[in-house]
Amino acid sequence: MYIKTLYTTKAMHRFLGILAVAITFISCKNVDKQNTESIVPAAYTEITNDQYHLYTPSENIKKVVVLFGGYPETPEYIKREFQIRDQAKANNIAVLYMNYNQKLWLEENEKQALAKQLQNIFIENKLPTKETYIGGFSSGGNIAVLISAFLSQNKNFQITPKGVFIVDSPIDLIALYRSSEKNIERNFSEPAIQESNWIIATLEENFGTPEANLPQYEKHAIYTSKTNTITNWKGLKNTKIRLYTEPDTLWWQENRKADYDQMNAYYIQKLSESLQNAEFNQVQYIPTENKGYRSNGERHPHSWSIIDKTDWMAWIME
Repeated sequence: MYIKTLYTTKAMHRFLGILAVAITFISCKNVDKQNTESIVPAAYTEITNDQYHLYTPSENIKKVVVLFGGYPETPEYIKREFQIRDQAKANNIAVLYMNYNQKLWLEENEKQALAKQLQNIFIENKLPTKETYIGGFSSGGNIAVLISAFLSQNKNFQITPKGVFIVDSPIDLIALYRSSEKNIERNFSEPAIQESNWIIATLEENFGTPEANLPQYEKHAIYTSKTNTITNWKGLKNTKIRLYTEPDTLWWQENRKADYDQMNAYYIQKLSESLQNAEFNQVQYIPTENKGYRSNGERHPHSWSIIDKTDWMAWIME
């Protein structure tokens, strides 16, 4: 009787073991099937007009990335220099290329108008407002931060940025003014001299000199190192932040005779430290090395290409 019971028990255990393996196998297959289905890219549509270009899934949009180009950059320019369509499509991400440039800062009425424009774009194209990442290259990074902070603090608008990133942006307007003075005095690079004359004229026309009107510079810049002012980051304390730059001092010295404290990288690092000291706990300062190349192959550390697109996409998909 005991032997028979033992045999029966063993048989039962064997049967249950086989059943468990079968169930696990079937479950794993189902999970694999679900995972495969969840990452199958949807069909994509491209919408273009004077205000923006939108590359978007026709359904099941996971995230939205809003991009602002540098001073002369159009949506087509951004697409060429920051080629992310394949990564976006693989993850069902909509990419909104804004045709909004030629600005180093935003006035209050401009923030209001841009926020309204963005909200209208999101509504018209049925884009999700809670999974939005906003970033920009050069002066476009300044705009990305300013509009993100404005949206985060104004509940009249439905868009709440989950992440913000800048790419080698001229964040300190006083530092930009001082660097321009040095470039003109040095008289080395004609492009640098032309740009510097324009920068000084533009800043003085709008704010006067830094000596006479420091509060105006602090009000409009996203960072003022002279006074450690980060007021324009208000509202982004719980937002994911990435600060990209390529501090290639040799390239800037050889091509512009620029000192380290004339580089965007110098002030971006100081900004990172200031934000972290102010308990912005999701800030990542990302200095790169030898990644800056334009799409035509030209070596330039001031380029969209300093972003590691695979790592950047993983950050967005976290």
